[in-house]
Amino acid sequence: MKQKKVFISGCFDLLHSGHITFFEEAATHGDVYLGIGSDATIFSLKNRKTVYTEDERLYIAKSIKFIKDAWINNGSGIIDFLEEIKELQPDILFVNEDGVSDAKKDLCGQLGIEYLVSKRIPKESLPSRSTTDLRSKSIIPYRLDLAGGWLDQPYVSKHHHGSVITISIEPTHDFNNRSGMSSSTRRKAVEIWGYSLPDDDPEKLAKILFSFENPPGKTEISGSQDSIGIVFPGLNKLHYNGEYWPDSITSCLEEDILTWLEECLYFVPLSPRDSEYDVLAKTDINPGKAKSLADATDDVWEAIIQKDALAFGKYFRRSFEAQVAMFPNMVNEEVSRMIDTYKESALGWKLSGAGGGGYLVLVSDKPVAGSLQINIQR
Repeated sequence: MKQKKVFISGCFDLLHSGHITFFEEAATHGDVYLGIGSDATIFSLKNRKTVYTEDERLYIAKSIKFIKDAWINNGSGIIDFLEEIKELQPDILFVNEDGVSDAKKDLCGQLGIEYLVSKRIPKESLPSRSTTDLRSKSIIPYRLDLAGGWLDQPYVSKHHHGSVITISIEPTHDFNNRSGMSSSTRRKAVEIWGYSLPDDDPEKLAKILFSFENPPGKTEISGSQDSIGIVFPGLNKLHYNGEYWPDSITSCLEEDILTWLEECLYFVPLSPRDSEYDVLAKTDINPGKAKSLADATDDVWEAIIQKDALAFGKYFRRSFEAQVAMFPNMVNEEVSRMIDTYKESALGWKLSGAGGGGYLVLVSDKPVAGSLQINIQR
């Protein structure tokens, strides 16, 4: 009987036992062909250089007994293997949970390829490993603005005061660059402190980070919710009134609320923002629209504190709609299509960060296929 062709792709830098287990699982479905992300592709997606060059990674891959053949993909972005997969014509595209993408799933549908997802089960007696685990010797968190994003900019909150709600997220996933998870601010934190935050007053640390990211002479000021959202653990509500720094910060570290919130949130990967993306190219900011965002954000906070999933989803969506009313470029064709895919099953949705790509964040009271979940930093 002819063996099926199984295609896998990825960076596969810092090779570890988790990778080998993934290759071994893929090989149970047929002959495995590996497309490796080029150095340039990895840099564009992650904004960092690989530890091992593409030639070294290819040499290592070709030496692994579970892999029939391997090469460097010629494309770029998340689907950097379009040319190769069309030429190979595999029976199966096999991905791990971190590699799940609707773009990959749609491509498989177009090409008649079976789409399979690994559950990343470690080899018996061996610990679970991931590249993120190895890199997260840097344990500095990411951040998500749950609601109210843009009110940390004075040109918005001068029209109406209001809050931004943030959560600090453990680095259990290697979130893509330019995907609204405050990766650029996080890199600044790594420059200052190395691989972990100092044991000091969170507001003091957040002000240091904000100042370092926005030195004198910088024309486009990054909002302070980025530095605060990274440094302050748990769930936080930052109130802005026409200034760059909030006039109050309300924190929630109650374990039952944080656990409930983790269970409600699902992240669906989108393409990272294009380098030409300009969310400020078209805006419509006025007092009424700023107030709508502020009011919806207050309602999101109350719903979370009450652990009311229906209300949380409703106002989560309303806060996003209020953002888009002022910044319509947040939504593009891919985003609209993905919202249409999930709007009947999810309770609410928004985009991570400034939009234009990144992650579609869903509120749901049941599991969402093809999504990631996060751990909130305590």
